[in-house]
Formats: sequence, structure tokens, C-alpha cells
Amino acid sequence: MADLLPAGLLEVCVVVGASSDRLKDICEGRERELPLLEAEVLQVHAPPFVKKENESEPQVGLTQVQRRRSFIKKKKERFEGTAPAESSAKSTDPEVQDVTVPINIDLVALPQLCFPEGLHLSRDFQEDHYHFLVFTDVLGNRTHGVVVQYYKPIQERALYQNGPWSSPKGASLYCPYSICVISKYPYYNALRDCLSSLMAQLKTCRRAEWDMVKDFAARLALVPIPPPGQLHVVFNLRPLQIILPSTEDKEQPIIDLDLHLPFLCFKPRQLLQVITSMLTEQRVVLLSSDWALLTLLAHCFLLFIRPLTWQHPFVPILSQQMLDFIMAPTAFLMGCHLRHFEEVAAETDDLILINIDEGTVVSFSSDSTGIPEVPLVAEDCFIKRGEALRMHYDLDVSHLATSTDINDLRAQRRLWQQNLNAEVQEITLELMVNIFREVHDHLNYEHRVFNSEEFLKSKDPRDQPFYEKVLETHIFNCFLKERLNRKMDAFTRLEMSTRSQRMKAMLDSPRRPMMQEMAEKYSKPESRLSRKLGVGMSDTGEDGSGGLPPRQNSLRNTPRGHASQRGVTTFRLPDFPDPLDFPRVQLYYCDIISYLDRAMMTVPPENSALLARYRYLRGLINTTMGKRLDALCDFQNLYKMDTDIFPGELVRMMADSLPRQERVLAERRSELQRLISRVRKDHEKDQSGQRDDTVKKFELPKKHMHLDDFVKRVQESGIVKDVETINRLFDALTVGQQKQVDPEVFRVFYTVWKETEAEAQDVHLPAGVIGHLDTNECVYKLSSSVKTSHGMGKIALTQRRIFLLTEGRLGYIEITKFRDIEDVRISSAPFLLLRIPTLKIKSSQRKETFEANLKSECDLWNLMIKEMWAGRKMADDHKDPQYMQQALTNVLLMDAVVGCLQSQKAIFAASKLAYFDKMKLEVPVMVPKTTSETLKHKINPSLDLMAPQAVDVLLYTPGQLNLPDAEGGGNPKLWCALSNGKVVVFDAASWSVRHSSIQVGTSRLNCMLGVDQHQLWIGSQDSVIYIINTHSMSCNKQLTEHRSEVTDFALEEKDQRFTQTLAYSCSADGVVITWDVSTLQARKQFKLTCDRLQSIRLAGGALWCCARDCVLELKRNGMVSRRLSLPDDLRSVPTAFSCFIHIAEKEQLWTGCTDAGELCVWHYGDLSEPAHKIQLQDCAGVNCIIKVKNQVWVGCRGRSQGKPRGKIYVVDPERQSVEKELVAHGDIVQALCSAEDRYVLSGAAREDGKVAIWKVE
Repeated sequence: MADLLPAGLLEVCVVVGASSDRLKDICEGRERELPLLEAEVLQVHAPPFVKKENESEPQVGLTQVQRRRSFIKKKKERFEGTAPAESSAKSTDPEVQDVTVPINIDLVALPQLCFPEGLHLSRDFQEDHYHFLVFTDVLGNRTHGVVVQYYKPIQERALYQNGPWSSPKGASLYCPYSICVISKYPYYNALRDCLSSLMAQLKTCRRAEWDMVKDFAARLALVPIPPPGQLHVVFNLRPLQIILPSTEDKEQPIIDLDLHLPFLCFKPRQLLQVITSMLTEQRVVLLSSDWALLTLLAHCFLLFIRPLTWQHPFVPILSQQMLDFIMAPTAFLMGCHLRHFEEVAAETDDLILINIDEGTVVSFSSDSTGIPEVPLVAEDCFIKRGEALRMHYDLDVSHLATSTDINDLRAQRRLWQQNLNAEVQEITLELMVNIFREVHDHLNYEHRVFNSEEFLKSKDPRDQPFYEKVLETHIFNCFLKERLNRKMDAFTRLEMSTRSQRMKAMLDSPRRPMMQEMAEKYSKPESRLSRKLGVGMSDTGEDGSGGLPPRQNSLRNTPRGHASQRGVTTFRLPDFPDPLDFPRVQLYYCDIISYLDRAMMTVPPENSALLARYRYLRGLINTTMGKRLDALCDFQNLYKMDTDIFPGELVRMMADSLPRQERVLAERRSELQRLISRVRKDHEKDQSGQRDDTVKKFELPKKHMHLDDFVKRVQESGIVKDVETINRLFDALTVGQQKQVDPEVFRVFYTVWKETEAEAQDVHLPAGVIGHLDTNECVYKLSSSVKTSHGMGKIALTQRRIFLLTEGRLGYIEITKFRDIEDVRISSAPFLLLRIPTLKIKSSQRKETFEANLKSECDLWNLMIKEMWAGRKMADDHKDPQYMQQALTNVLLMDAVVGCLQSQKAIFAASKLAYFDKMKLEVPVMVPKTTSETLKHKINPSLDLMAPQAVDVLLYTPGQLNLPDAEGGGNPKLWCALSNGKVVVFDAASWSVRHSSIQVGTSRLNCMLGVDQHQLWIGSQDSVIYIINTHSMSCNKQLTEHRSEVTDFALEEKDQRFTQTLAYSCSADGVVITWDVSTLQARKQFKLTCDRLQSIRLAGGALWCCARDCVLELKRNGMVSRRLSLPDDLRSVPTAFSCFIHIAEKEQLWTGCTDAGELCVWHYGDLSEPAHKIQLQDCAGVNCIIKVKNQVWVGCRGRSQGKPRGKIYVVDPERQSVEKELVAHGDIVQALCSAEDRYVLSGAAREDGKVAIWKVE
């Protein structure tokens, strides 16, 4: 079972020194000079240290031997003859020791690393010296070591016994020894503190030295590693108190070192050179006269480049015998002593040598460019923040009293260091975001394509050398894989929190510079450093208030927090047992469980994150003790609380290894059986599912493309995602020929598109012109210089208007906004003996008609302006800005098609893309007046997808004034559940997308419930209740008690009878479960006999349940009080109940049916009375119903103007008549929710896929 557990603190403890035979020769005077001795392994201590009494004799590392040399020789021969992983020899030979060494520990190379300068005797006593090691196996897994070198006086009698340190007076020779503690985790400070405690005991205690080292290793093996989160483990190793900090989350590494050390050794500009060397995968060598600094700074540099992960050889300490490692042809990060600087520089080219002692970075590169410079905006921000760091502890605590307790002093320093580490992490993460933030804009997630060429083109020429090198690296490719997998890590969270609310990557439109960016670019010299950062299409609303702020160019103004702001809890382990035998170790584990039980009793139920960490630790300890069933129960409760730290593989292996008797007991517990079944299912899915981790670079096609291939290529190019638009583009490019696109035509079209985009980047508008335009307005098309009715100039098209840019002294003359156009037509004007095509535009805001002699451009501008006019009208009529965005895309595609084809058929081909203009001419879609007056706005949750997705559930959650918006509180939110478990979150204050993709399982989502300010429950078709943390937007809790799809929730707030908030959930198989919201425990469960239970409500002290065949009133204990069946006249037709509501003040129950265009109103004082019917005209079935103020809103499927449409009926409960009939969806209305009784939000099925926002009167 020990093999199944995650590793504890100790992996192995090794004692290294000189052989006793060699020291004896020196003591006997056989050596005149002090020789350089060969270091050898003297002791190896590795778990397990204790065994049951009925097994073989307890073993603690190695047994004592008289002669070390022969033991070392035999061990070395065995290491060289077999794999270094397993040194397990079973022999009766007293010189051969029985020990199992972990697979990634190479004892042959370890002595060189423990004594990198060699083992030198000394005639003077030397202070203890610590340094740090990193070991990497062939799979890239790292283990970490802390080494203490200490000196012992040489005396002949001490060579043959394991005695205390007492040395005779006048000892003139000292021999160094090393103790190396190796762990899977980089607990550098903690392990150094452990060794410091050991050294203090070795120098003062009279016990045998090796016995103390052996006990020391055995104690560390008992220490569990804390799970990710805000729980740290504390234990006493006298005289010090040791703390093991946890990682912040599962994606973050353990940080137990001082991250500001590189800022003390280097200036920020030199640090950027080091970081750049790593990002470009150079061959980097660190040099210092202090061995400890090599590993500490190298590890800091690995943390500084996160989320990019160093994938190459990492050997921060090279002994003199290992210097030939730097001849390796691949990228690496290595370190050696400063004395080898000249030797290393002379032997090899293409090295980056980093002198830690002097704070210099030297490039010995054959490339004349050397180390490329970091992009200027990122560099400027990093340098300013780096120089502002407060890194001097004494200055910060100079006003504090001096504590007389060493552990208090250490705790004070630790807190200061945690805060400083947090700020350093913010600075370096900010640097990575500033460097790579726009990678997101050039990714195609569906086809896993990164358009590196366009990414490079978007960068300033001075930054391109840096990006050209970075984009070719392996670590950047791994970074792309994580982004394409939508990894939600610290980088993503920071990038999203600082990304413009307009979410430009989600808009299906090309990138253009906004007026605000132009104003900054040309008015502020210092802002030219931004070099076109943040370009993108803006919101297409008309009024300035609808505009959204642009993206920040850097993160200088991002609010920063400190580690101390987040609550950290420490769990103190009991004192270690003495002696370390099996019974006492078992009692020690029992004490840990007792401590955990007491700690859990003090945690309030709402702090489920801390409870989850305690359960994790208790599960591990129970597993270690062999209490498998208790461990499984702990992990089963942990699975509800936090799936992020759930050890799925451990649970699966533990379940598979259960003895027969325990397996029978586990099968009797339904919750354990479900957990084991789910874990095995997940394992099978992981084994069978081949996740696509490829990253493709966009390439132009080389062969003819039929429609399907053409669609894929266009989507990969990033031009447009919408399949219907691409189909129209395909028709345009294949006019008059076979239905396939020639690769040369595609190449020319793509080139024209990109050239047009680049030209828009270079449009220069004077400040006087920019002042007339909205800040988020962009110029998308500029004509050649033409004669107009207002003089010579160029016509400019934005998403809101067309205006004339007059020649000479550049001026602004507005022609018209698109919504003000009354007529657009082509005419002709006489010019000498010719007639020149002229475009005439009539605006409602001007008496005179604007004329422009556009010559050959006339037909194209006529098409474009008409399409924008039609799109604007559709957007205004339907209150849907996406129509305008789509019209703009159509216009730019027309422009590219004409530029590509350049033939007589070009205009005809471009007309294929005039979608809205044709709609206006062919089938004018009239929006009913009532609908237009009630409809406020429309939003599209599927905007970043290739096709619309059904809106299955809607939920509005109010804002939280006590939380800043950056932390997920602040503004209210609208949660939209789409197909296949995807949730999109809108900021309900601006209706902008806040989170574009929260994945909640892979099945359809049926219901949502805002339980409190911190958690949102989602019921899924896969029978799981998923719980989203509304602050972190992560889904790491699950309730799995249901056996069928979860269909609805109801919430009962605290009152005098119920001290805890209770939630009810129901599933299609008729099961209703009562939950304690704070503990996530099921309080009660019962099953109803009905046909598909689909909704539940609390009303009048009873629980009402709606199934397809009946509506049931239940008592609290689940007993059925009353049953309401379908009305008699509906039993003969294939229909069923679909939804219901209560109107408490009138004691009415309203029901709707799936295939009936009517509502039934029952008086629930007497359900035997016939229902009153409310007929819904042109309704084919009711899907959802809610009560808002004094109105009832009903979502249906119906018909309008002879076509299937989604319809909403607003019914007056007093008169029981339809007040309004609203038509705003092209498919069934299947979700309704209320926003604080001010608005009603409706979501439609897949053919429409949009959310409409309605005013409530």
C-alpha cells in the first residue's frame, strides 16, 4: 500500500564521506601531504523504516558495519552492473547492505555533487556549509536535495566506531562529511532547517552519530505533504519549528525559497537578459563562488518564466569532473564554480555565461545579434516594478520590538518573505502576460492552429527578432498546447482580468486600430512604445455609452495583493515517537487523525476548502495505516468538496487492491460503490481517449478545395468562423466555374485580406478628425482620392458611419451614419465627353444628396454601403448588435473578393456576400411593434463558436457590493448554459462576456441554482451536480448521489425552524434529495412514482413536484399529500406537463404542456375543480414559465408570419388574459429568468442560439 501513496517529505537520506581505510592511512602518517580524497557513500536511509513485528526485523536504513570501504566497493560494483534505481540485494554478507534506493537516485554520481570541489581535509575547523541539488530522471521528473557539509576531527579510535563528536584536545586534522536529504518536493528552506536542527543535536548529544542520522531520516519519512491550498503543515524538530508551505493551487509549484534573491544579485535589465536566454532556449551556464546560490537562483529563473516550463537539461551544479556536460549540443541550464569561467568560455561557443557574483550576463554567441531584447512595453513595466521592490527586511521591521523566541522571529521573517515572494511572482507573471498576451488572438481552438506569421506581423519590427526566436522553441510549443487546451491557470486568469471587455478574439471580425489608440499613438510620444498593442474590432453599438474600454497595454495599474491577504491555516503534527518502532508509529498516526478530527470540528461548514484539505490528509494517513475503508470514505467526502485535489489514481489502485472481505463491505456502501465506479470509468476514459495535443501552424493550401476543406482553411486563417458566411464566400470565389477553390485564388484572397488589414493599421488621422469619432470606432475602408460634392477627398467607412477625409489640410466632413441613410444609388455625372459613375447617398440629417465620383470603385462602394445600411436596420429592429458585426464582416469580404478576382465578374461575385441587403429586398422581416418596444437588447453566447448553440438554462445572479469586480464579485452576472456542458458568463451591467468558456462536464446542463454568494449549482444530464465557485470561476466540487439526470433545484433559506440553508434537487427517475448547503451532505432522500420528474418548487410550506404525467404536493418527509393529473381533454392527445408555477397570493397553480397551446390555472385549495384555460394564439407548446412582478411570462414554440418561431406570452394573472405576444427568436424559447424583476431574459434553441433581454413594465 505504501507504493500507492504520494511521496512523503523524505525520499532518501545519504551520508557521504571518506572511507575509514583511507583516513586510517592518513592518521598513521603514511601520507606526508593532505591528499584529495575520494568521496564515497557511507550510509543510505530510505523508507520504509518500520515493519510489523510478524514480518522481517525492523530496518532503519543500513546496518552498521566495521569496514566501510568493502561495502562501498560492492555497492558501487552493483550500481554499475545494474540499473541505479534498484539497489536491493538480499545477502547474508555483512558487508552488503539490504536497502531499496528510489529509482531516480543515482548513488554513483551523488558523492561528486555532495563534494563538488572534492573532499579536502583541513587543519582548521570549518563552519557548516549548505548547498542544494536537483536530480532529473530520463522522463524529466525532478527530485531535490539539500546537502550539509560539516567537519569532524580525525582521531584513530573514532574511525572504527560510531561514537559522539567529542574530540581530544589539540586535534589538528578535520575531515568533511556530507548529509544529503532528498525529496520529491523543492522544500529547500524547510529541509535546510531540518538539517540545521540535526547538526545542532549532533554537536551537543552524546548518542551515536549514525543512529541519530538514522532516526532523523525516519522522522522525516513520517511527515505528510500538504495538498494544494491554504493549509500548511508544521512539525517540531528541536530546536526549530519547521513549516511546509503548500502550493496555491494544483497548477502551481511549491515555493520554499526566497524569490527576491535574483533581484539582489542582478539589476532588472540583466534579469531580463537571463529570462530572454531561457525563453529563446539558449545554452545557459550560471557561475558563482557560492554553490548554494547556483541552485537557488536557477530554480528562481524556472519559476520566473512560468507558465512556460523548461523542458531541457537542468543541472544547476556541475562538479569539476562533470564540466564536459556543457559540450552538449542542446539547450540547457547548468551551473558551476566561478573559477571555471575562463575554461568554460574558451571551450565552447554559443554560451550565455551568467556571473552571479558580479551580476553580469555575457553572450558568447556566433549570432551577431546576441540576446534579443524583450518587447519594450513589457521591459519598461518589469524594470519599474523591479526597482520598486522593498527587499531589505531590516528596514521593514526596524520599528518592531525584538522577540525573545526564535520561532517567533522566524515566523515574522517568513510572513515578510511570503509577501515579498507574492509580489515577485506578480511581477514575473505580469511580464509573461505582457509578452504573450496577444497569442490568444491568433489561436484557432477548433482546428488547433496558431497563425505565427500573422502574430509576428502584428508586432513592432524592433520586437520581431525576440518573437522569431521564441516562436521556434519547444517550451513555447508546449505553452501553445496548454492555451489550446484552455488551461485555466494564473496566466489565463491574469490575462482575462486585464483583457478588454470587448473580447476582441471572440468577435467574428477582423482587427483594426481604434480611434483612442490612434489618438494615443500620435499625441503622446511615450505611448508610441505600445506599437499597435490591443488592436481589434470594437463594440458596434451606436451611442458612446455602449462603447467598452480598450485593453490595457500593460499591467502597470493592475491592483496588487499580498500573500497575507489570503487566510493561511497551519496544521501542527504531534511530536515524533521515540523510539521509532511499529506500535509507536501506529500510535503517532492515530494521534494525527485525532488532531485532524479536532481541527475539522473547529472549521465552520461553509469553509469547505479547508475541510477538504483536512479530509485529504486524513485519507492519506488512513491509507498509510492500512484502514482502506476509512480512507475511501474520506476521499468520497473529499470528492464532493474539491475534485482538484482528489487523488483519483490512488483511490482506483486502492479499490483494486482491496481484500475480499473489505471489498464486500465497500460494495454494501452505495456511496463508496459509486465513487469507485466513477473513478474506474474516468480511468478507462483517460486510457482510451487520445487527446489531441498537436499544434499546427497555419499554411496556405496547395491543392484545390471543395467546400468542406475550404471552410476548414478559412477558419484556420482566422478570417471568419461562421460556417454560413464561409459558404457564401465559397460561392463568391467559385462564380462561373467548378465548385472548388483554386489554391492560387485562395492565396491571392488571403494576401489581399491581410494587406487591407495592414493598410488600416497605417491610416493616419489627425487629432481634429479623431475628435469627431467615438473612441472605439475603427476605419475599415478608405477609398482613393475622389471628387465629391464637398470637394476632393477620401471616403472612409467605419462600423457606424461614412465620412469624407478632405485633402489639403486634412479635415472631417460627416456624410451620414448608417441608420440615417434614406437612399443609396449609382448615377452618372458628365465629364467632358464621358459620363463617370457617381454614387449618391441621401441622409435624413441633410437636405442635399452627397455625391462622389468613385469611378471604378463605385459598384463596390454601392454594395458595401447598402450592406451596412441593411445591417444597421436589422440591428436596430432586432436590438441585436451582432447583425452590424456580421454586415461589417460581409463588407470586408466583398472588398477582398473584388481585390482578389479583379475581373468583370468581381462585383457579381461580391454581391453573393450581400446577405442583409438581399434579406431586406427579398423577405423583409417585420418586427412587431410590441416586440420592438419591449425588447431592450440581444446577446449571443455562441459568438466565438463556429455555429450557434442552444441556450439550455439561464440564471441571473445579483452583484456583490462587498467584493471588488476583479475578484469575481461587483457587477451582477448572467450565466448561460450551452450545449455539451459549456457555460458562458456575461457581465449583466454591460452585457459583455466575462468568461467565454467554463466547462462543466460534457453533457447537457438542465438546471442552475445560485445557492449563495460563493457557489452556483448546476444539474447535468450525466446525473452529477457540479458546483462552481463564483469567485474563482472554477468547478471543483461535485455531488454524485443522483443516479439519473438532474432536472431541477429548489432553495429553502434559513428561518427559525431551519438553522441551515437547505437545497432540494430532483432527477428524472423521481428521486428528490435534501441537501445541507454548508456541509454538502445529503440530509434526506425519497423517490416518487411518476413519469420523468422534471421540476420542483417550494410553496406554502410544501414541496411541489412536476412530472410529465402529474403534479404532486409533498410533505417535508416525502409523503404525497395531493396528486394532480392531466386535464381530461388532454389525455387523449400525446402531451405532458412541461412546467408549472405557484402564485401564492392567489393560491393558484399554473401549468403548461408540451404539445398544447394553453395554460391551465388551478386553485390549489381544491385541485379537484376543473382548471381555467388561457389560450395562447399560434402556440404549439409551452416550454417554460416564470412569474415577474404581477405578470406571468411564458416561453413557447409557435409560428409567426407563417414560420416556426420562438414566442413569449406575457399574461396578466388578475384578468388571466394575454397582455403581450413577443416574437424575437428564430427557434423555441426554452429558458427564461428574471433579473431583479426589472428585466426578463429568454434563451432559444440551436437554430437561434441567442439571449433576448426584455423590459418589465
